[in-house]
Amino acid sequence: MNLTQVRNATVLLDYGGVRFLIDPMLSPKGSMPPFSSHLRPTACNPLTELPMPVEDLLQVDAVVVTHLHPDHFDQAAIRLLPKSVPLFAQNRQDAEVLRYYGFQRVQVLDCAALFRGVTLTKIPGQYGVWAEEQLPRICAVCGVVFRAEGEPCLYATGDTVWCGSVAEALQTYRPGVVLANAGANRSYQSRLTMGTEDVLAIHKALPTAAIIATHMEDLNNYGLTRRELRRFAGEQGFASRLLTPENGETVTWPAA
Repeated sequence: MNLTQVRNATVLLDYGGVRFLIDPMLSPKGSMPPFSSHLRPTACNPLTELPMPVEDLLQVDAVVVTHLHPDHFDQAAIRLLPKSVPLFAQNRQDAEVLRYYGFQRVQVLDCAALFRGVTLTKIPGQYGVWAEEQLPRICAVCGVVFRAEGEPCLYATGDTVWCGSVAEALQTYRPGVVLANAGANRSYQSRLTMGTEDVLAIHKALPTAAIIATHMEDLNNYGLTRRELRRFAGEQGFASRLLTPENGETVTWPAA
């Protein structure tokens, strides 16, 4: 398995002989408006440029879209991705939107999907920390478990906080690698993605797993840096299980 951290949640994943692009945000630096947040309220997104030519991100076998927020599937991705590329969407509503944009090969991850020998399984997420009565009104998000012969099981959490479905996925699939959206991104009302305690919860639930942190430092609403997460992991005794790749950096697992 080779995983290249592109920017934010955008990741290139070479897995089981298949090249996946996860959650493409392809817009130039500063070309998108800020998200509603007290952290950097006037900073335009994304905060960083792509670390590679955008053309390098278009030569893929399939695209996985965990949800349709613009930092996971933006107007540049709609414009630039070939309309014939296979796309995996979390539900029928997102699939209808993708088809409206002209994509011809959209598959819904209602259950496990098999693509060229790779099994993709949808894991529901919880977008933020909310009171229980508010949850039905919150945006639907998902993660995906990837499995293939000869590869470590990989769980990409998507935009979620620690919740029951995450814990269940860890115990059911026991992934060797967890790709965690760990920027502690915040709106005015709530933390929306994993922070330090969520990452620690992953480690405690599955101490053998390698945790790769993504979705960090590229949006105006991020609340946690790679350096801060590494320091926390050192204090909590799991630094050896944590990877925090920089944009453009490739991780190979198992490590050589």
